[in-house]
Amino acid sequence: MALIGRLFVILFAFLFACLAAGMIVVGAMLYVEFRDLGSGPFDQSGVNILFGLGFIFFSGFALLPALIVVLITEAFYIRSILAYALGGALVGAACYLSLIPFDPATMKFDGIIRRHLEIMTGAGIVAGLVYWMIAGRSAGAWREPPKPLRPPPPLPAHSRPQP
Repeated sequence: MALIGRLFVILFAFLFACLAAGMIVVGAMLYVEFRDLGSGPFDQSGVNILFGLGFIFFSGFALLPALIVVLITEAFYIRSILAYALGGALVGAACYLSLIPFDPATMKFDGIIRRHLEIMTGAGIVAGLVYWMIAGRSAGAWREPPKPLRPPPPLPAHSRPQP
């Protein structure tokens, strides 16, 4: 029963981590637009739509690599914030590199834009930290046996039955 509850916590944490990463990606890509606010106001509903698309993008590409990180951390009781930040960085970089063509003859990725790689890696780090705050701090806790109940306190002397 604890495992089923833990799966819901993991799903909830993954969704919020993807939301945070999507906001980072969209915010970083729109930084040039935000920097030049003198040209007039920007459409807030359009930015909200972009946040939603960033969430969908990040959650779709990050599902399998993030699932591998979650399985490793749950299996080995890894609760370190650094492990989740590093795992998020790897997931973010993997998401970006999965979109870049790879040339097997030269063993290189063709067309890597360094800024985009940095944005995706940073978004992955933020996602890993958000996941750690929600679910990572108690990784593997579902396997621990429940703590024994304390015995009830003794009854007061006047409530005991008299022989």
